[in-house]
Amino acid sequence: MGGAGDTPAAERVGLEFLFLAHRVRRVVDDRMAAGGLSLARTKLLRLLDEQGPTRLSSLAEQLGFAARSVTETVDGLARDGLVERGPDPTDRRAKLVVITREGNAVLATASTAGERVLQDIFGALDDDQRTALGGLLGAIDTAARAAADGP
Repeated sequence: MGGAGDTPAAERVGLEFLFLAHRVRRVVDDRMAAGGLSLARTKLLRLLDEQGPTRLSSLAEQLGFAARSVTETVDGLARDGLVERGPDPTDRRAKLVVITREGNAVLATASTAGERVLQDIFGALDDDQRTALGGLLGAIDTAARAAADGP
């Protein structure tokens, strides 16, 4: 199990995983959008909700997004009244991003929609299948992190 001769099988399973992950993400994103947010916007708002006022650079780092992408997302959220930018009391040059009350309300609605669709998808698996999948996903994550670090 797991030798060099398994490369075509590994590639095939890898491609199936990527297609499936894309499909699940699209379904989740569509349902969450009906609740008012995309998955990316939900992640950002959830971080702000959990940790309070946060610098843009810290958001980008924690989300694993490019700084420009986070800035654009925050700009859109600010236009929609879901976040505000304020001064950082420890650094006059920096700005902090804060979730608003409306942002909290929209986050709750979108999160509920996302949780429902994930329950619809992963609730189709029994407990043993979910446990096995969790272990496999952990192994895939470890391998992906090692691949990202390079040779």
